[in-house]
Amino acid sequence: MGFDLDRFAEPVDPDLKCKLCSKVLEEPLSTPCGHVFCAGCLLPWAVQRRLCPLQCQPISAKELHQVLPLRSLIQKLEIKCDYSPRGCGRTVRLHQLAAHSCEHRPAGICQQGCGLVLLQRDLAGGAQPGGGHCCLRALRSQNSSLQGQRASLEQELKRQALKWSKREKSLLAQLAALQSEVQLTALRYQVKFNQYMS
Repeated sequence: MGFDLDRFAEPVDPDLKCKLCSKVLEEPLSTPCGHVFCAGCLLPWAVQRRLCPLQCQPISAKELHQVLPLRSLIQKLEIKCDYSPRGCGRTVRLHQLAAHSCEHRPAGICQQGCGLVLLQRDLAGGAQPGGGHCCLRALRSQNSSLQGQRASLEQELKRQALKWSKREKSLLAQLAALQSEVQLTALRYQVKFNQYMS
């Protein structure tokens, strides 16, 4: 099922992408014809369709092989932490990702009243100034984040509405031109028909 491209610190070589999911190869498997895909993408495909996804030859699951040198190369790529959306700015090599102890990982639910997800840093920083979990501060922070997301979504909605409005106007202009052309063609045929009848 691959790794999302936007998680990597640098652009990824297109040869390291799965042609089924368009993501960075995860546990690469090779077909007998030499094409490489993610194991999670290729195995179900091979079982169900019994044909290389590029439709070059029949395959079976037992004919698929791991590509260890390619896997090793991918494991050396720098990737953002799983919790980067929660604020972690660390990047680590892919093979070190599982061992990365992140203070932004979820650690439970607040039982003090706000019901928000507590992060590891909230639990660890209880005695530190500004550390620990404060429901009011957390709710303000979440509200601010949601307001930012809303503003961003509203801006995107306006952009999309403008785009589709322009597209609609263009299509209506094309439709009007086609209607005029059809009417002119109909008039020409009517004239020819009248000439033929007389």
